[in-house]
Amino acid sequence: MAKRKKKKAAVGETALPKGVPFDRQRERPLKWGIAIFKGALLVAPIAVGAVCAVASANAWPLVIGILVGFVLFANTYVVLEWEAAVVLRLGRLERIQGPGLFFTVPFIEFVASYVDQRLNATTFNAERALTADCVPVDVDAVLFWMVWDPKSACTEVKNYYDAVFWAAQTTLRDAIGSIDIAELSTRRKALDEEIKAELVQKTETWGVTVVSVEIRDIVIPTELQDALSKEAQAERERNARVTLAEAEEDVSEMFVRATRNYKAEDGAVQLRAMNMLYDGVKEKGGLVLVPTSLADAFGEIGSSGKQAADEQGPQI
Repeated sequence: MAKRKKKKAAVGETALPKGVPFDRQRERPLKWGIAIFKGALLVAPIAVGAVCAVASANAWPLVIGILVGFVLFANTYVVLEWEAAVVLRLGRLERIQGPGLFFTVPFIEFVASYVDQRLNATTFNAERALTADCVPVDVDAVLFWMVWDPKSACTEVKNYYDAVFWAAQTTLRDAIGSIDIAELSTRRKALDEEIKAELVQKTETWGVTVVSVEIRDIVIPTELQDALSKEAQAERERNARVTLAEAEEDVSEMFVRATRNYKAEDGAVQLRAMNMLYDGVKEKGGLVLVPTSLADAFGEIGSSGKQAADEQGPQI
């Protein structure tokens, strides 16, 4: 029979976690060590029984050794530091066993599940989710969560890995459907908090706590990107025109005040004219022709200043 080819995931599709931690391969040496330890518990009583059977020429020591070996092998467990073992007795929850070596009662107790209590990172997405203004978007996010109650995680939900994944995905779709496309990028942090609060409420009874939710990427349809870019450009141009108009209004008010000052003091206008002439020739130099009336005004300003100085008298 021809071998079936595994179907590859589509581009952008997130694979569903199947309840196996990502670093299970790193734990294999630990599992091998535990398996070797349990194997030694199985072989040691059998070996002792075999030696006693040969010495006494009786088969009963070997039979007893085999029974003891299998009982020790089947009822000895080692729980890792970050795990918790759920022990059932005759189908009822007996206890939650912490890390270390422990034994169960033969034929009555057994370990139903091991719960990893470390922080888990689950990626999920919402493909072509509709916003409040009916725009399809693709959103990728990551969920950080951990199990705080192994008892509830095993008794309240069948597979808490899958349950957390699907709850996160549906909550993300609901959150996207409640906001417009323009708010999706500007309210990313607020959206993270809203999704987290909703997931905390959903997963609290499962013995799972949500640490944080972070949106990684938002993909907008290509045909809509140009429209949003033009809209943003128009908004920036509008803001620039408003700023320019406000500046012109401020300058016009300054000119009005200056006009009033010049109207009240004739000498102020003449001083301003002298300042303009000076600014015009101070850098490159040159010859400036001024009307006779303006030159006479300069003279009048000079004589007025001299007369004012004489009236004040010498200063000590």
